[in-house]
Amino acid sequence: MSDYKQINYEQRETSIQITLNRPEKRNALSAELIGELKRAFAQAAAEDTTRVVILRAAGPDFCAGADLAQLERVSQAGILENLADAEQFADLLVQIRRLPQPVVAAVHGRAFAGGAGLATACDLVIATKSARFSYTEVKIGFVPAIVLAFIRRNLPEKRAFEVLTTGKIWSSEEAERLGFVNRVVEDEDFESAITKVIEEYAAVSGSAVALTKSLLYQIDAMTFEQAMRAGVEMNAIARMTPDCQNGIRRFLGKTGDRQG
Repeated sequence: MSDYKQINYEQRETSIQITLNRPEKRNALSAELIGELKRAFAQAAAEDTTRVVILRAAGPDFCAGADLAQLERVSQAGILENLADAEQFADLLVQIRRLPQPVVAAVHGRAFAGGAGLATACDLVIATKSARFSYTEVKIGFVPAIVLAFIRRNLPEKRAFEVLTTGKIWSSEEAERLGFVNRVVEDEDFESAITKVIEEYAAVSGSAVALTKSLLYQIDAMTFEQAMRAGVEMNAIARMTPDCQNGIRRFLGKTGDRQG
C-alpha cells in the first residue's frame, strides 16, 4: 500500500514480503513502525493465495530495538501511557502468532532488544552467518518482559535465563544451537535461502499449515488430555477442508493406478 512510510509491502505469487524500511535508524521500532507492521500483517492475513510471509529489513541491520525517541518518551511517561505503549508491541507479537500463514524472520546484521524479540515471535528464523542477536534491555535497567513469553517457549529454562539476563551478543550459529534460530546460511546465500522457504510452503497445503500453526500455539497451556482432545477436534476439521479432500482423492487415484 502506498501509505506505508516505514515499511515496504510486496505481494508476490505465493508470498508477501514485509520489509522494515528505516535503515538510517537501523530499523528501530517507533510507534509508527509498529502501527504499520500491524496494518501490514492484517492485510497479509486476508490474502487467500499467500502461503508464507517474510519479515525482513532494509540496510545493514534487521532491527536495533526501540527507537531513541520512543525510549525518551518512556522515561517521561506515566504508568497508563507506558501500559498503552507496551500493549501496542505486545499486540503486534500476538498478531504474528495468530496470523494464518507462517511468518519467517529473515535476519541479517543486528537484531537487538525488541528487534530480537520481533524475530523470535516469528514462526521461523533464517539468519545469515554474520547476523547477531542480543536481549540488551538489562544493560539499561529495562526488562525484556513482553518477549519473555516467546523466549520461554523457544528455550529451556536455564538457557532462557542466560539469554535474557546477561545482555550477551549471540552469533547466529550460537542462536541456532540454543534453539531460537532455525537455519543459518552464508551471507551470499541469503536470498536463495528465502526463495527456498517460499518454495517449501508453496508446495504444501496452506490450510493444513494454518490449522497446524493454530493447534501448536494453543496447546501450551493445556493438560495432556486437553491437548489430545484439541488434536482430535482439529483432525476432524482438517478432514473437511478442500485441500484435504482433494489430497485424499489424488492419493487414492495414484494408489489405484499402482494396484491396477
